[in-house]
Order: sequence, then structure tokens, then C-alpha cells
Amino acid sequence: MSTDDGITGASELPRVLVTRQIPKPGLTALHGGAEYTVLAGRWPPSREQLLYAVEPGFWGILSTLTEPIDAEVMDACPGLRVVSNMAVGYDNIDVEAATKRRILVTNTPGVLTETTADFAWTLLMAAARCLPAASRYLREGQWRTWEPEALLGQDIAGATIGIIGMGRIGAAMAQRARGFGMKVLYYDPVPRLEVAREVGAYYRDLPDLLRDADFVSVHVPLTPQTRGLFGAEQFALMKPTAVFVNTSRGPVVDQRALSDALRDKVIFAAGLDVFETEPLPLDDPLLTLDNVVLTPHIASASVATRNRMATLAADNLLTVARGQRPQHLVNPAAWGKDLF
Repeated sequence: MSTDDGITGASELPRVLVTRQIPKPGLTALHGGAEYTVLAGRWPPSREQLLYAVEPGFWGILSTLTEPIDAEVMDACPGLRVVSNMAVGYDNIDVEAATKRRILVTNTPGVLTETTADFAWTLLMAAARCLPAASRYLREGQWRTWEPEALLGQDIAGATIGIIGMGRIGAAMAQRARGFGMKVLYYDPVPRLEVAREVGAYYRDLPDLLRDADFVSVHVPLTPQTRGLFGAEQFALMKPTAVFVNTSRGPVVDQRALSDALRDKVIFAAGLDVFETEPLPLDDPLLTLDNVVLTPHIASASVATRNRMATLAADNLLTVARGQRPQHLVNPAAWGKDLF
């Protein structure tokens, strides 16, 4: 096992590079099953630091969503057999390049479903009820008395929600919506009929969903098909009272078009945890708006969930080390017993 300064000792165990400091349970899970080196520091490694750290002796990489793992990184580790991403999404990994090199890619779905859905619901409620503007109103000393027409928001109970992407998190959102007596619509490139029946959701084409929904919550992976899925055309279809929520990936949305739609009152409000560029630049026009709730990509940020994500990422690596197929394999075409 290694310490955070990157010093390692002799070992017959497979060598693993951990690209960030991760919650301790993840490192504890690796202990005894792998010799690991952790890149120290609070911030993700730069491109230069990552390329300097990787070397032929590494058999595995445990990465987070902030580190691009592409062909150049893979080729710096000729013996690389697995990249375990501590995230549900894996758009930071060149999966096609990994598959060509017979490198397995794994992720951590499931363990953050409820936590992420909780947070998406938090954003939905906060945006609908004008919490950023209300907090500023109070803090800046504008609150003088109860006002009949101040800080009026949108009701949630009994409204219609449109869920984009009926995967695990989308289905969890639908369950929460039913608790508020909402009508649940959904759009997914692949209609999820069985899941939709279980959660009482009705399929709509995207334009129809946008016209009908009072709330739109996005839960799709970032793919070539979903990149830029929401732009000016889509926001123009929505109700002027609609609330838009995104906890998936920032590039799913044309951020400038969303800023314009919020500024011009094309839609009522938004709640965003992800952005086209992260961290969000301090000169971004979103930061000037009162009708948007902004958070720094923390939808999965509970103690229990981050611990489970780290542990599952470690378990994925160790499963491969034992010569077994990992449960959360992103690229099954790369699997084969001849890997070992």
C-alpha cells in the first residue's frame, strides 16, 4: 500500500493509481487487494501531472469525473487493464479507445440514485419558491413587512413534471413526484415502458412534454445524442411559468440559451448543479440572475453516498483483479478471460 506522497513499497499485488484523494472507505477497500498510489492534494491533477504520474507498472486507474482518461493516458500504461470511475457518468473516459486496447471501464451506478434524486428535488423546490431571491431580499434588509405580491413562486403539488431520461434517477424523481400528487410525463430516447408503468409515468415526445410540463428535470448521460439537447428552441416551447432542473451533465444544455431564457422570462426559473464549464466562471451571466439556483456539482455529496461510491469503485477494480467480470462494466466488448 502507498501513502499520499506517492511512495510505494515492493508488492506482488496489482498496482493502482488513484487520481484524487477519495473518501477513506475506498482506500480501505483497496488495502490488501492492490498496491495503490494516491495523487495527493485537494484539486484534480493537471494534464501534465497526470501524464507524469502514469507509468507502465500501473495495472489499474481509479479516477473521478474530473480526470480525462484518454488514449494518451492509456498508452502511457501498456499494462493497464481497468479504469474504475468513481461516478455514474463516464464521459471523462474515452471508452472507444479503452475498448480497442482491451481495457475495462467501470462506473458506480445505483449507490447515488436516491441522494441525487433528493438533491434534484431540492433544486426544483428552491427554484419554484424563489429561494435565492428571497434569501437576498432578507439579507439585504429589504424585508419590511408581509407583502401580498412579493416573491411569488410556483406550486408543486398537483402540477405536471416532465422527466428527461427514465433511468434509475429519473425513476426516483418520478416516485417523489407522485408523493406530491403530480402528473408524471417522461421522454427517453429508448422508451422505458416497464419502469414507466411502475412509477406511473406517461411517455411524450420531447416537444409535447416541454409544452405540457410545469417542471422539467434532466437525468440523461452525456452522449453525442444528448449534447446540446436543450437550446433556445426547446426553452421557447416551455411555459413561462416552467421550472427547469439539471443534475445530469452541463453540456446537455446550451448554457447561453438558458441564461437568455431566464433573463427574458421565457421560463420562470431554473435549478442547476452542472455546467458547460466547471467550475462556473465568475463572469458567467447566470450569476447575475435571481431566478436560478446554482450549486457546485454536489448532487451526490452526502457522507454515506460518497463513501459508497468510493468503495464501489474500489470493489470494481478488485473484482477485475480476481479475474472476474465486474457488475458495473461500461464496455462489455472489452471483457475476456484472455485479459489475465
